[in-house]
Amino acid sequence: MPPAPGSGVPPAPGSGAHPRVVAFGGGHGLAAALGAWRRITPDLTAVVTVADDGGSSGRIRREMPVLPPGDLRMALAALADEDGGRQEMARLLQHRLGGNGVLAGHPVGNLVLTGLVELHGGDTVRALDAVCALLRTRGRVLPMADVPLDLVARVETVDPDDPERTRTIRGQVAIASTPGRVRDILVSPADPPVHADVLAAIAGADVVSLGPGSWYTSVLPHLLVPRLRRALAASSARVVVVLNLEPQPGETDGFSPEEHLRVLQAHLDGVALHTVIADAESVVDRCGLLSAVRDCGAELVLAPVAEPGGSPRHDPARLAAALAPVAGGQATGGPVAAAGDATGDAAAAPADAVPGRSEGER
Repeated sequence: MPPAPGSGVPPAPGSGAHPRVVAFGGGHGLAAALGAWRRITPDLTAVVTVADDGGSSGRIRREMPVLPPGDLRMALAALADEDGGRQEMARLLQHRLGGNGVLAGHPVGNLVLTGLVELHGGDTVRALDAVCALLRTRGRVLPMADVPLDLVARVETVDPDDPERTRTIRGQVAIASTPGRVRDILVSPADPPVHADVLAAIAGADVVSLGPGSWYTSVLPHLLVPRLRRALAASSARVVVVLNLEPQPGETDGFSPEEHLRVLQAHLDGVALHTVIADAESVVDRCGLLSAVRDCGAELVLAPVAEPGGSPRHDPARLAAALAPVAGGQATGGPVAAAGDATGDAAAAPADAVPGRSEGER
């Protein structure tokens, strides 16, 4: 149904055109979202966190004046064309080198991206576009900021005998591995530069999606960058949030779906939220979640979006079936073809919706 008059909810894009989607996140969560969105539209932009300071990315950012490449690499691989040659190249970019030397543990793609950035005079976006062309990606990958970010969190420890119950923890890996509850989080620098192409993608988007993913270190950081938050607040796009299937140890221990949503709401700061998607079987207190969704002025979509068999991972095809009605698109069994290309398989069945404001606000 169309939005109720005066509701302020952007209508879903018309079925005659592919929706323009901007997906925010990082790591495996963003990869899952991209796996779903590519089944709905070829007009897709991934805006990827650049705060990773662990593993290969951490080693590279400490040694080179570049953005941490790991989350960017994962997004590129998630959007690679399904052609056999392109998929083999994507697997190569994801492959981690073995051995015991200085290169051990580095994914090939991290080194390729770092080399391309150097080759293009420090231009990360140009390097990403080069890999997109190589993989013939179903969309574009952009960094959330033009400089590496550090995350700074206030964490309440779980030790009752700790004289400093609340500690300030710096760095994504340290935050994720510190026992306790994260109470708030900041990015450093506080107002980093953002590439013009990111802001243009947000301004032209029909749909913006947040999550799933590490709530404090992959999802919320996008709302902490002032230029991104202002662009989102000014956008006419429908904002969709995909909730995690379970709490993440070290970040959201014991969090219910409604607690995840309330934390997100506290960071929206003028950004409208229109739709919340949650796995139907993962929600214990449906009334509590619906109340939290209504507090955000949004609608709730409950659907089976997890992999069959109880795995705590989102299934791309199932998630696409839940996202498609929200975006005004149609989910297929594979990547949606651009105009003039061959189309995908038959559409999947849509999810059920639980309205958050009125029956018409969908």
